[in-house]
Amino acid sequence: MSVVYTEITLENPVDAGMAQRGIIKETEVRKVTVNAMVDTGAWTLVMNEDIRSKLGLRIEGKRETEIAGGAKETCGITGGVTIRWKDRFITMNAAILPGENDVLLGAFPLEGLDLIVHPRLEQVVGAHGDQPLHKIK
Repeated sequence: MSVVYTEITLENPVDAGMAQRGIIKETEVRKVTVNAMVDTGAWTLVMNEDIRSKLGLRIEGKRETEIAGGAKETCGITGGVTIRWKDRFITMNAAILPGENDVLLGAFPLEGLDLIVHPRLEQVVGAHGDQPLHKIK
C-alpha cells in the first residue's frame, strides 16, 4: 500500500467557543486546512510548530516520544485541537515535532472519527459507512 493522505481542517476550539458566545466573529476562529499523512503507526495527531502557532494552541506539557527509526525525542503536547474530516470531528491533544513537515493523522484520531484506511482504494473512508458509529456502554 502506498502513503495515504486525507484533507482535514484543524481548528482552535477555544476560539470556536468564543464565536458561539458572540465574543469573536466566526471568521476570527483560527483554523487551517491541510492534506494530512495518515500514519496508523502514530498514536495521535502530529503537527509542526508553525501550524501550532497559526492555530494559537498552548503547549500544555512535554512528553518523550519515539519517532520513526526508534529515536527518542521530547515534544510539546498541545491543549485541545478540533480535527474535522468531512462531517466528523473530534477534539484532542496534538504532539508538536519541530522539524516535521507533514501533519500526521494517527490511530487515535482515526478511531475517534470512526475512520479506516481502505486497503484496496488506498484512501480514508468511514469505518461504518457515511455516518460515524459511536459506541456507548
